[in-house]
Amino acid sequence: MRITIACPDALRDDANNLAMVLGFGPDDALTYGALNWQDAAGNLYACASLPVSDTFTTAAQTALQRPVWDADNHVNMAGAGRAQAALVFSPVPVLALPDKLTACVGEDGPAMLAAMGLTQVEVDV
Repeated sequence: MRITIACPDALRDDANNLAMVLGFGPDDALTYGALNWQDAAGNLYACASLPVSDTFTTAAQTALQRPVWDADNHVNMAGAGRAQAALVFSPVPVLALPDKLTACVGEDGPAMLAAMGLTQVEVDV
């Protein structure tokens, strides 16, 4: 299964902490980087599209545990919790919202982003 996730600018730090909790290690802190998508109101989003296991959605919605690899408390668990509280999972496309971490199931990431009401924008580097 593939999920496509739209992360609004205000949630990027928290969402990257959640990505580390649900992912494989500290490199997952880079999941939501460039703000290269926007909604009709001009709100900016960092997006990711990735294959996940069938248990991913359950794990993302249950009590979070500090990852075993995080012996030095690198992950901000409070931030991960805030991102989890803002998480919306949908088996069908729904519009991305500037105060929600929106995750939709679908095999075509770019098509999912379009269905979420997002368009790609140029990013100044």
